Amino acid sequence: MSLITWTPEQFGTNVGFADEEHKVLFDKLNKLYDLAIGGAARSAIGAQLDDLIAYVVEHFAHEEREMQAKGFHDYPAHKAEHVALIGICADLQKKFHAGEAEVTEEVGQLVKGWLDNHIPKFDKAYSNALNR
Repeated sequence: MSLITWTPEQFGTNVGFADEEHKVLFDKLNKLYDLAIGGAARSAIGAQLDDLIAYVVEHFAHEEREMQAKGFHDYPAHKAEHVALIGICADLQKKFHAGEAEVTEEVGQLVKGWLDNHIPKFDKAYSNALNR
């Protein structure tokens, strides 16, 4: 069962690289969610968690490079959003691998909620600037 589905109406930014990377990110998140709620081995969940977080870090860095290259006016606020989520992810990753946390339904809903807010509010806002 998918936690989140990319649709152009809800999540499309009209920025090619961003839309493609968001689709990959959603696929990786859905895979992690399915493993976690499906009772997969902890090692499989950990590997997928690591893969997802590494991809998120790469994606954010790519977006940030593009925003800086195009002089996007709201870069500082956008970067702050990224830093906040990476902090949450890094904390979960550390605790998961130390056996102090699990990837749960609530974790999935937290990330979904963040994406449901961030992409329409923050990422769609860079569309014009990055398409110049």
